Amino acid sequence: MAEGGAPVTMNDVARLAGVSTATVSRVVNGRYGVSASTIAQVRSAIERLGYESSLVATSLRRSRTNVLGLVTHSFQSYTAEVLKGVMEALRQSGFDLIVYANGDLYGTYSEGWEQRHLTRLSGTLTDGCIVLTPWGEVRSSTPVVVIDPAKDSAAPSVTADNLAGATAVVEHLLGLGHRRIGFIAGRSSLAAAWAREEGYRSALAEAGVRVDPTLIGRGDFNPESAVPLARALLDRADRPTAVFAASDGMALKTLEVAKDLGIDVPGDLSVVGFDNIPESALAEPALTTVDQSMYRLGYEAARMLKSLVSGEWEGPSHIVLPTRLVIRGSTASPARP
Repeated sequence: MAEGGAPVTMNDVARLAGVSTATVSRVVNGRYGVSASTIAQVRSAIERLGYESSLVATSLRRSRTNVLGLVTHSFQSYTAEVLKGVMEALRQSGFDLIVYANGDLYGTYSEGWEQRHLTRLSGTLTDGCIVLTPWGEVRSSTPVVVIDPAKDSAAPSVTADNLAGATAVVEHLLGLGHRRIGFIAGRSSLAAAWAREEGYRSALAEAGVRVDPTLIGRGDFNPESAVPLARALLDRADRPTAVFAASDGMALKTLEVAKDLGIDVPGDLSVVGFDNIPESALAEPALTTVDQSMYRLGYEAARMLKSLVSGEWEGPSHIVLPTRLVIRGSTASPARP
């Protein structure tokens, strides 16, 4: 801040560095015609004063802002892990990052939220955006990369091999001897949710086990949505011996419901999630889950986006990353058939 608490201006930098405002402008915008010693002088003044040029003003002066956006509906463990990968991919790349999200933690999903956010950011503030788990197809005047796209989306995307991950879960449970396996599905607009349910269904069919539709609950990836669904499954006289939830957040809530009902995990019930968020390893018992490398999702999405912005991307428009089953203490052979 300048004297009196006012924002630092280019004039303040020029005065401290002993140069003209025009020279400061050339340094800030990376233009030629300034000696190395003068550049060092100006940069020293910028650091001492804490000067930051306006992103909007910068974008009006040149065709690019060198800022990328990350648009998300809410902040949760999944978002945080993705963000770590994005930041690593952008480190020393010359791009800054704006993260734009709704103010609530687990607010009600409203169709079109991602489009409203993109409209606010695209062009003026950002050169392109990463969008996490959008409700539908996204449209933007600048490049967009989607992590976990909507079903049938054509936008450039990065996702995990959800089908293989879900198949591995059910094969693991079948291998332990489970035959009544409940499933709590994710948000139906997402391709990931469809793929995870397809993995559940196809693995049962491959093993000759009939899919019981009454053992399938429809969640939306919001952890709280799993509470009534898990209770309905576990309150039944013929309750399943295992429950596969399509996200770790929903699986952790299933563990809580089981505890409230006095059902021992894994003695009386096995529970599996999907994501491998940090909390899954800290649960009691630790949660068996599918690692979809959320960090890598963010890293690859940022790598693709910055190349699209620069016009240098030559890879596929849809990247599918491998998944890995992580077996922990929440699964065991059933105590009853």
